[in-house]
Amino acid sequence: MNDLFTWTAMGTLTGASAATLLATNVIGGLIGPSGDKARKWIAVGIALALSYLTAAFAKDVGDEKWITAFFNGLVIFSAAFGINQLPPGNRQATQPSQGKLAQGREPRILRSWV
Repeated sequence: MNDLFTWTAMGTLTGASAATLLATNVIGGLIGPSGDKARKWIAVGIALALSYLTAAFAKDVGDEKWITAFFNGLVIFSAAFGINQLPPGNRQATQPSQGKLAQGREPRILRSWV
């Protein structure tokens, strides 16, 4: 069990990002499609909570750790969900474009697996 998540690992950017992504997807899966709009806000909340929790355990640091924790929470959220995917122009189209084969008519290897 020590090779999975540990408190030390969740105090790093990689661990906190992975924990944020995992927790958000599990919570979103439990809520169902009705919770899809809230998924980003759930992720921001989890990322900020992990960041402030890490700041609470930080020793030998002044009161500025609370301001830094806010920005670290935003970094965790950005790393977990890919900040480059937020602008609408960067997102992949979910509807098939005109002139492309409809999903299901192309060979299986070309269809989305997820």
